[in-house]
Amino acid sequence: MEKWVVSAKRADFKGIGERFGIDQVTARIIRNREVIGEEAIEEYLHGGVGYFHSPRKMKDMELAVGILKEKVREGKNIRILGDYDIDGIQSVYILYSALRRCQGKVDYAIPHRITDGYGVNERLVRQAAEDGVDTLLTCDNGIAAWQEIALAKELGLTVIITDHHEVPYQETGDGERAYRVPPADAVVNPKQPDCPYPFKGLCGAAVAFKLVQALYEELGLPQEEALAYLENAAFATIGDVMDLQGENRSLVKEGLKALNRTQNYGIRALALRNQIALGEIKAYHVGFVLGPCLNASGRLDTAKRALELLLAEDACTAAAYAGDLYDLNASRKEMTERGVERARELVENTDLAGDKVLVLFLPDCHESLAGIIAGRIREQYHRPVFVLTESEEGVKGSGRSIEAYSMYEEMSKCSELFTKFGGHPMAAGLSLPRENVDLFRQRLNENTLLTEADLQGKIVIDVPMPLDYITKPLVEELKILEPFGKSNEKPVFADKDLHILSMRILGKNRNVCRMQVQSRGGRRMDAIYFGKAEEFLAYFEGKYGEQPVRQTLEGRDGGIMASFIYYPEINSYQGRENLQIVVKNYC
Repeated sequence: MEKWVVSAKRADFKGIGERFGIDQVTARIIRNREVIGEEAIEEYLHGGVGYFHSPRKMKDMELAVGILKEKVREGKNIRILGDYDIDGIQSVYILYSALRRCQGKVDYAIPHRITDGYGVNERLVRQAAEDGVDTLLTCDNGIAAWQEIALAKELGLTVIITDHHEVPYQETGDGERAYRVPPADAVVNPKQPDCPYPFKGLCGAAVAFKLVQALYEELGLPQEEALAYLENAAFATIGDVMDLQGENRSLVKEGLKALNRTQNYGIRALALRNQIALGEIKAYHVGFVLGPCLNASGRLDTAKRALELLLAEDACTAAAYAGDLYDLNASRKEMTERGVERARELVENTDLAGDKVLVLFLPDCHESLAGIIAGRIREQYHRPVFVLTESEEGVKGSGRSIEAYSMYEEMSKCSELFTKFGGHPMAAGLSLPRENVDLFRQRLNENTLLTEADLQGKIVIDVPMPLDYITKPLVEELKILEPFGKSNEKPVFADKDLHILSMRILGKNRNVCRMQVQSRGGRRMDAIYFGKAEEFLAYFEGKYGEQPVRQTLEGRDGGIMASFIYYPEINSYQGRENLQIVVKNYC
């Protein structure tokens, strides 16, 4: 079982509640999200378009806009070079659609995940030159492509980089960092150390959106037209798992509103195919339903199919593309489940079970799924996980980590094993010769300083809140905390010593347990658990015995007590509303 800990961050919750007209519980959650100070709280609660920073504050923005204005006026060929994931696809869509609106001569190229790899490469640069392209405009990539950009300049191309990734650097002898920015004509990336833009956490599509805002302003086009791309920037911000803080939070709040009234044939068709009604799209649907459909094209085929969906000019064409992407994602999910099951078998039934760092070699797994599978196994076993697959160049892999283990640092200790590697503390990618796979596993586990305590999962509770405190107004108020996502996670509540008065197992797959529970204060409330109901029952059978569980299932008090991690909600059924809790974890 996971270790449960209560967040102990302090503030004047009563004062914050009175100042902003919110419950102290809501104030506590906001503090737990590191929102500190009246200005930050005001932006968090009421943020919108008015809180956006001017795009012209971004380094080289004026330069980039000036170049594009001139290239459009002169009728020069512009090629957008994107990436094959959600962020890259939406970035290309924004820039391509906007430049067409500006009467620019523009096309696009998206690298193939397998044959090209990520970002700008020599083939794409030389192809652009051969095709008579005058200007390369990158999005969601380019900041690390120094050699490729230098080649483009040698071939006479104008190059504008728009990106959001970290700027490569080298440590100097005096402890300073020497940043290496590619020799492009303009580099628009808020991560540049000398960029004065106030918010550094934009995704690639949001940077593209900012460029369009500035370009439209320069060309005298209505800002309302630029704001039409908010839905795409928000979609990418969620899909690229960016921090939902500061400007990102305002962008996503406004973008979701726009998304729910979108006129884009592709997005409407994709929502329909996934049985999501316009007006009901939340961050969850973008991150876990719609977004994966776009990503599936880049993983298993070509991302151009996802872009064609967004560019569809009628409902019939859009429906066809949406159906293809839906089916592609269904295949991706099926392949992922097979990979996860095989990975579990390796962990459970081989000597890998004793490893603190899991290195799982799945030679038949599609290399684009390695990261997803690694993430799933990490969640189940709470250990750093690398999933390796066969590729044309040897073995490729992706890793997903836990807080106590920096993947990039640990890989750096055995860098001689790789032909290529990179990443950050929580995720990494690598290539290595087949003969180094076992040695890689050995070295990581020999070098690790992970303790058993590090390998125990942890759940941080925002508020230990008795059921007695839950009211409909409070549940409604909690909605102001949305959208939920990275760095603005859905709040976690807990209550202990709850008396389970009755239980029923529901669902075709027996994956729902509906209960009535009673708090220490005597408050009765419905509770529902979605998960492996048999494991849920088995836990209480192990604690209390089979007879009390059987009694409770029959609606007779079996004396079963439990502590729950939960989220409160209002359940509406046949015009009636009642409070209930959704149980996430139990002990």
